Amino acid sequence: MPVGNIENHVEPLRFAYWVPNVSGGLVVSGIEQRTDWGYDYNRRLAVLAESNGFEYALSQVRYIASYGAAYQHESTAFSLALLLATERLKVIAAIHPGLWHPGVLAKFVATADHLSGGRAAVNVVSGWFKDEFTKLGEPWLEHDERYRRSEEFIRVLREIWTSEHAEFRGDFYRLHDFDLRPKPVAGPGRPHPEIFQGGNSTSARRMAGRVSDWYFSNGRDFDGVREQIADVGAEAVLHGRRVRFGLNGFMIARDTEAEAREVLREIVAKADREAVEGFGSAVRQAGRSASDGKGMWQDSEFADLVQYNDGFRTGLIGTPEQIAERIVAYKRLGVDLFLLGFLHYLEDVEYFGARVLPLVRELEAADADRGEPARTGS
Repeated sequence: MPVGNIENHVEPLRFAYWVPNVSGGLVVSGIEQRTDWGYDYNRRLAVLAESNGFEYALSQVRYIASYGAAYQHESTAFSLALLLATERLKVIAAIHPGLWHPGVLAKFVATADHLSGGRAAVNVVSGWFKDEFTKLGEPWLEHDERYRRSEEFIRVLREIWTSEHAEFRGDFYRLHDFDLRPKPVAGPGRPHPEIFQGGNSTSARRMAGRVSDWYFSNGRDFDGVREQIADVGAEAVLHGRRVRFGLNGFMIARDTEAEAREVLREIVAKADREAVEGFGSAVRQAGRSASDGKGMWQDSEFADLVQYNDGFRTGLIGTPEQIAERIVAYKRLGVDLFLLGFLHYLEDVEYFGARVLPLVRELEAADADRGEPARTGS
């Protein structure tokens, strides 16, 4: 099947940002970061982001101190607070199956959806950090079992949100004649709150093709993105579905490429080596447990891991013109959304809205005027 598609080509790219609701910012480094994990800062950031081209925000999920993140605000409560502080922003709360029952989460999200006028969403995280489960006395499943549980979790969410007498019988969850009232806010093209997921393994890709609305990828170059879109898209076609594709990227946009490259050099030079190496050890162990060894972070180098989700590998580092051209090149491969992280959020989000986004829209308009289908490479 083709990697890109005409629908992707016509629709404008969407942008999301990582909510800094854990301490330490988005890089594990001693470099100065004018970013704060508290609510007042995040409320101001959310309002700024929705006026600078961001349609989504993703609240991180961390339950205990780990790898440079000493403090954490819980993702669902924080997401609801940001929804109530904004007017248009859709906020995605990351959650762990195994630490939530899908029926309880379905109720919470339905309420958040009504309070926000239909702007709540979830990111189902299968889990890589063993301690978050075992220190709470919960079982730690092997890699592929975690994804089996996540798939059931998503199926149960959708069943509860769309059926008046929900029924489900699986290996992890069971429902019998369960009726959630009120249901979430439904609308054209949105029968229920959007369901996102991440992962890199074959299990994750197949799960996305079968049940998720959106697939988040760690940072990737063009070849890596092309491969993942093809895999997830092929699985989705088998089930008569379409899955949208989101790509993680850490953006360093400056007036000159030299300035941007120097910021990246300083981030990596001042990395917290112990925290980065600890994080790398933990995530590689989780990824190696995949049946095919293709879990997340398996080919990540030290510098990649300084940004939790391989955000440097997407290459959004340089001038506004360079970054806009690269973003649109990814769109031509089939990317629908960019999930962005920044060093100094308030300043960098405003710079993005003023300097980068207008160039992206100009390039998209030029592509649309040419009427070209989405291409398969750049």
